[in-house]
Amino acid sequence: MTEIRTETFPLTDGSELRLTVAEPETAVRGGLVVLHEARGVTDAVRGLVSSLAQEGWLAVVPHLYHRDGADELDAADGDDRVRDQVNRLSGESVLADTDASFVWLAERGVRDDQMGVVGYGLGGSVAMVVAASRSLGAAVTIGGGGILSPVSEGLPSLVDVAGELTCPWLGIYTEADPSIPHEDVEKLREAAAAAGVATDVVRYPAPVDPAEDDAKAAADAWQRTLNWFDSHLR
Repeated sequence: MTEIRTETFPLTDGSELRLTVAEPETAVRGGLVVLHEARGVTDAVRGLVSSLAQEGWLAVVPHLYHRDGADELDAADGDDRVRDQVNRLSGESVLADTDASFVWLAERGVRDDQMGVVGYGLGGSVAMVVAASRSLGAAVTIGGGGILSPVSEGLPSLVDVAGELTCPWLGIYTEADPSIPHEDVEKLREAAAAAGVATDVVRYPAPVDPAEDDAKAAADAWQRTLNWFDSHLR
């Protein structure tokens, strides 16, 4: 079974970023920064990191809530508590944390063009912001909200940054999520197409979360994600 561990990485402001990492037992194909969901570094996120490592990717999760001393929100915390935590994020903070994660990968021999970023939900939204702000090899957004209105007051909307994508980007969405309308996804598709890099948007009728009952859609979305990184991180 793939070992998952958490370590710290010093930031320029004197604080320490917590990182959850998983290393392949075979040769490393490249490195992926995995951005966590709104509730933090949950079991689902750790499972994703482990699965990526099993596919040969050196995977690292920056704990984006570390400035508030949080890793994972308690199961008893309601939606208001989650929204408050998400709203504490800013473009400056998430870029500082992802930059540190890319440095961590580089220190382990991963080249810039072998680095990618991926996330579900909140993490998917942040992944696109990172891909529009930094030079890397590829990015995947899975169910990321904030398309027309930002998920946080300190972050941009996705349509505002889509045209600035610096790398191939794949967006995966589901019709089963009423919070992300079809019209919004189509606007994001159009905005991303103007970026001048390879982009694709796939929309499934069923949920794509591996925890959901419809395993077929989730499995197909997972394979598309792997194929995207296989094609663009070489």
